[in-house]
Amino acid sequence: MTLVRFAPSPTGYLHIGNARPALLNALYARRHGGRFLLRLDDTDAARSTEEFARAIAEDLAWLGIAPDLFARQSDRKAEHDAAAAQLKAAGRLYPCYETPEELDRRRKRQLGRGQPPIYDRAALRLSPEERATLEAEGRRPHWRFLLDARTVSWEDLVRGPAHVDCASLSDPVLIRADGTYLYTLPSVVDDKDFGVTHIIRGEDHVTNTGVQVQIFEALGAAVPIFGHHNLLTTADGEGLSKRLGHLSLRGLRDAGFEPGAVRSLAVLTGSAEAVRAVDGLDELASLVDLSEISRAPARFDEAELDGLNARLVHAMPYAEAAGRLRALGVPDAQAEAFWLAVRANLTRVAQAGEWWKVVSGPVTPRIEDEAFTAAARASLPPEPFDGQTWKTWTGEIKAATGAKGKALFMPLRLALTGLEHGPDLAGLLPLIGREKALARLSGLEA
Repeated sequence: MTLVRFAPSPTGYLHIGNARPALLNALYARRHGGRFLLRLDDTDAARSTEEFARAIAEDLAWLGIAPDLFARQSDRKAEHDAAAAQLKAAGRLYPCYETPEELDRRRKRQLGRGQPPIYDRAALRLSPEERATLEAEGRRPHWRFLLDARTVSWEDLVRGPAHVDCASLSDPVLIRADGTYLYTLPSVVDDKDFGVTHIIRGEDHVTNTGVQVQIFEALGAAVPIFGHHNLLTTADGEGLSKRLGHLSLRGLRDAGFEPGAVRSLAVLTGSAEAVRAVDGLDELASLVDLSEISRAPARFDEAELDGLNARLVHAMPYAEAAGRLRALGVPDAQAEAFWLAVRANLTRVAQAGEWWKVVSGPVTPRIEDEAFTAAARASLPPEPFDGQTWKTWTGEIKAATGAKGKALFMPLRLALTGLEHGPDLAGLLPLIGREKALARLSGLEA
């Protein structure tokens, strides 16, 4: 069975750039009847926090992603240690004693000679006596993985035929001098142990794939299928990062955006599909073909998000909005009629609260023609009001005053709402009611 994974570090809040791989993985699993693993890569104990771990789960739930499996790398140190011992025994993980300053000087010398700044494997030439001397001086080794000098090739789900020339790379450090692991080894070990079949991630990991394939092979594991998608940038082409708080998923949620709008823009941007508002995960999964994702960076335009959000709000059924309307103070008895009257004028559900204030009052009316509003008061029919009351009423006002078009409707809107624009008054009038309407037509706050 297809098993994909999303493996964030709980060192900050997820942003829209993180939503792209999370969604592409979840949608791929949904499309292929597979499962989704959420794995917290929390081996950086100094920066990983429970607050961020909880926030990741909350943000994924808001996007509609329900992981089938959950794991923490910090719970699996024994498995990582066993894999490291296996690689050491096979001669693929070797100790190095250079300090960061020594390595930096060595790189600068190589560049000065026109040589590529890759590690020269000097540690492999140390004798046992030399290693013992360095350790007696207090040096503790970091451990590098011995790469085979060959080209690693794979069929990428997004990019097609892909390869990395590992001969051009430095042997990667897998274990720091303090004994802690860098990202690479725990990631491979966990992918192997959980049986991850497909690794779908950003194109910034392409070079890592060459290294990781060799580690999978050295551990005797099946190599997963890889796919490297383009990265989201801001509309100005700036790379996304956790410091852009307004583009964090919780920032977008707090700003009133619908998860369907965020999902649609995060996934369809930079793909062969036209960006449009898609509310359901199944429909979105049917549209996403990894092989049709562009190789160019995908620009995330917040202005486009507003338009997508508005389309979802305009089509939102009352049942979906009911709970949020209640939280905004709209009484249940009037909520459905109110929602159907105002939703076409909203870009975010929370804006309905401002229109409920217009309905419930008090509103400061704007009276520009006393004679006209007097005629309007005289023509206002008795309650109960319904969907036809507005048409009947304005017809009588037109007959009494001769006003039509904007001259008929604008004075009524200004008196009843105090505003020049807004929802169709045919829907609002029954909600305002006759008593408040008469008061507002008289120039009284109500």
